[in-house]
Amino acid sequence: MTSKPWPRVAVLGAGAIGGLFGAMLREGGLDVTLIDRKESHVSSIRTNGLRIVGHGGDRAISVPATTEPASMGPVDVVIVQTKAMDTIQAVRAGAGLFGPDTVAISFQNGLGNEENIGSVIGLERVLGGVTAQGATVVEPGVVRNFGNLPSYVGELEPGLSERASRIAAAFSAAGLETHASGELRRVMWKKFLANVALSAASGVTNLTSQEMMAIPELQAVCIGAMEEAALVAGAEGIALSNAEKQEILAPLVSPDGTGASKSSLCADLLNERPTEVDTIAGAVVRLGQTHGIPTPINQTLVAAVKGKESHYMK
Repeated sequence: MTSKPWPRVAVLGAGAIGGLFGAMLREGGLDVTLIDRKESHVSSIRTNGLRIVGHGGDRAISVPATTEPASMGPVDVVIVQTKAMDTIQAVRAGAGLFGPDTVAISFQNGLGNEENIGSVIGLERVLGGVTAQGATVVEPGVVRNFGNLPSYVGELEPGLSERASRIAAAFSAAGLETHASGELRRVMWKKFLANVALSAASGVTNLTSQEMMAIPELQAVCIGAMEEAALVAGAEGIALSNAEKQEILAPLVSPDGTGASKSSLCADLLNERPTEVDTIAGAVVRLGQTHGIPTPINQTLVAAVKGKESHYMK
């Protein structure tokens, strides 16, 4: 422990959620540094602070930012918030951030991110994270916040740990509502089902969650994709009730939640970037094949997203 607020945090991948979380924790008094590979984004943050617009009021938060994780020493917590396909490379590049007691937390979309981080630093040093929060990068240095929904952290194995509880308490005290969970895998699967329902469909249609739910045919596709994922979750040992499935989507399609936002996959398609479809709908397809569960809706969504990617990815 030092005289500085605990924990010292580095955000590896300071895009929409990473930037929002890092700035909010900094605003709440924690020692936070944002790390991102985009020079224009980092330069704007250095000059103007990270500007948050939308929910919670427009403001600029002064927060250190860099493109060079090697310029930093070890921190207490590394929030890994890169795109899924960049995780291993980013953690390797940020090796100097990890001291003997450093904990990594992933709030990333899709399945397998924690295992990818663990393949570099050891899985015992990784906590899982889940957030229902929605955000998007408007322009370099500017993030739009769509709501104020809770986040969760916890061990990858069942049980509530002291380190997860301590980190959750510190984040909450800094203004980022975070709960420690002793059933984090279950919470992760519930968030995953929400991603499956909304992510690829939003990308293919360029619609917000609310807009998709207002079209009966599209609503049926979203719910059908989620039902396929629920069958896969059950085969993986995570059985979800109908009530739980209904609760999953409610805050994400509500005007009081993040219903006015489009998915990050949609933003990737609009900006002609690689998407995370393989770790979301694609993960349902792969696990469905493993367990002998048909997943035709998710297969179609994967195909549609890859068709759109083909216009700019050669």
